[in-house]
Amino acid sequence: MFETGLLRGKRILVTGGGSGLGAAMGRRFLALGAELVICGRKFDRLETTAAEMRAQSGGKVTTIACDIRDGAAVESMMDAIWREAPLDILVNNAAATFIAQSERLSFRAADAILAPTLHGAMYCTLAAGKRWIDGRHGGVVLSILSTSTITGRAFTVPSAMAKSALLAMTKSLAVEWGPKGIRTVAIAPGPFPTAGASGQLRPEGRDDGWTARNPLGRTGDHSELADLASFLVSDRAGYINGEMVVIDGGAHLRSSGAEDLLGWTDAQWADQRAARSRG
Repeated sequence: MFETGLLRGKRILVTGGGSGLGAAMGRRFLALGAELVICGRKFDRLETTAAEMRAQSGGKVTTIACDIRDGAAVESMMDAIWREAPLDILVNNAAATFIAQSERLSFRAADAILAPTLHGAMYCTLAAGKRWIDGRHGGVVLSILSTSTITGRAFTVPSAMAKSALLAMTKSLAVEWGPKGIRTVAIAPGPFPTAGASGQLRPEGRDDGWTARNPLGRTGDHSELADLASFLVSDRAGYINGEMVVIDGGAHLRSSGAEDLLGWTDAQWADQRAARSRG
């Protein structure tokens, strides 16, 4: 599907790149010729993933431990990256979420979702954009969002709010930064199971018939999302700006994905809160 070297010469930062969808995208970017930088809070996980990636691809992978919830830490990370060479592409992938009854969310719990998902992505985007503009260097920002930006989503309200705000950022900066050679695009994935997200969003006791309710009768494969991301950040997608592409098998046309939780009992919610506090 893709020509050899589609991303050759591109330097790409993936936030939350040490596992899950971030790592899947990173592997595909490397296979297509890119140089990769991955960041996250857990340095050991980053290093383990990077070593695997180098062994598989022979490509260059740099790791940076960074808590993107901290704007000053993001600035330090970007300074370190730019000391070697400018980025060409930023992938806002890092995020946090869990299911909860909204009226029982504490301020701290809400901020635990908003801080990495909204603030962290905004900090990274503004830090990269400022450097691209000052250096007259083109760039691409790809943000991994959610179909909750279309449907809303009960019981993950802070996440739906954060992802919707990032969609607004994507559309707004497409106009503001487009004349400066910077594109902003987004992907709204449906069900692409990962160990981290599945544990938070599909706990034991939750209805497991969501795959059957997908119009295509299955979940997404990580390689499918990685291929879409690779195309959108490549020069072959150079006329796509300010758009969000949905990749969910048509699931959002049938359901927001949260309706099964409307039938949960108080006891089930209490069990979920207890499990989250233990985790």
